[in-house]
Amino acid sequence: MLSRVAERLYWSARYLERVENTARLVSVYDDLMFDLPKNIEDSWYSLIEILSGEDTFEQRYKVKDERNVVKFLLADDTNPNSMLSSLKMVRENIRTTRDVVPKETWELVNELDLYAQQNIKQGINRSNRHLFLNTIIEGCQKIIGLLAGTMSRDAGWHFIIMGRYLERADMGTRILDAAVSLMLNSEPETRIQLGNVTWAKVLKSQSAYLDYRRTVRTSINGAKATTFLLNDPNFPRSLEYCFQQLVSAAQKLPRSNDITKQIEKVMAFQYPLPSSEALNEDFHDHLNSIQLTIIEINGKITENWFQFQQGDAA
Repeated sequence: MLSRVAERLYWSARYLERVENTARLVSVYDDLMFDLPKNIEDSWYSLIEILSGEDTFEQRYKVKDERNVVKFLLADDTNPNSMLSSLKMVRENIRTTRDVVPKETWELVNELDLYAQQNIKQGINRSNRHLFLNTIIEGCQKIIGLLAGTMSRDAGWHFIIMGRYLERADMGTRILDAAVSLMLNSEPETRIQLGNVTWAKVLKSQSAYLDYRRTVRTSINGAKATTFLLNDPNFPRSLEYCFQQLVSAAQKLPRSNDITKQIEKVMAFQYPLPSSEALNEDFHDHLNSIQLTIIEINGKITENWFQFQQGDAA
């Protein structure tokens, strides 16, 4: 496979996962803001901080209100990570790799992109936001379902898997980091009340609520919810599962030893969380180190398989 084709498949999967995760994040945060107790305050601007978009946002907007934050995350073409910008990149990467993906992929991507552009105001305004975002999430799932059901398990598929699960791991740690920061910045007397709302929403943002209930079989608290989302080997949005998929896909490609060793080293260490009090600044630093490792893994993937002269194979 040509390295440029491999790179486009990898990034099409990353951007598609980013579209879905952004929609999930805005949808669940909308619920969280509605359900927070009246004596607890939080800001929509926290979403910008989760996604490390402060500089870009503040160049464009002066008011850090709900409308500007949601517009920046969903529709702003100056934000390269906005939902519409990411969809545009999915479309471009699929357009240039149509000969190695199922024919219907191009049609579904076009349909989703057209729907998002025509109905974006529903996402920015509150009245139909959930319907709009759920349609986007379902559209992403339909595309990845088509690929999973009809694509040969060759090199192209393995690059899609790596892109998908690296992006998912990145967003998962960011969501956990945001929840931990929210708890740390709250007053001690409100933390139990805040935790009851926050950790249920975190699980729902990852479609993990029912799986948590079935697997953990206990009430929801920060330590147990975080442990589940980090270490459960069977839930497809946990960090452990994402890294398992990365290793499995990389091992089927040439020159993967350095990458798999780095991922396995991260997987081997499980941060101890005996209680919710352990979700402190040290754990915040641990999540930051995981995010830096994810950036390093992306760099190694790029260096290992994509930085070839035109015409070389991955």
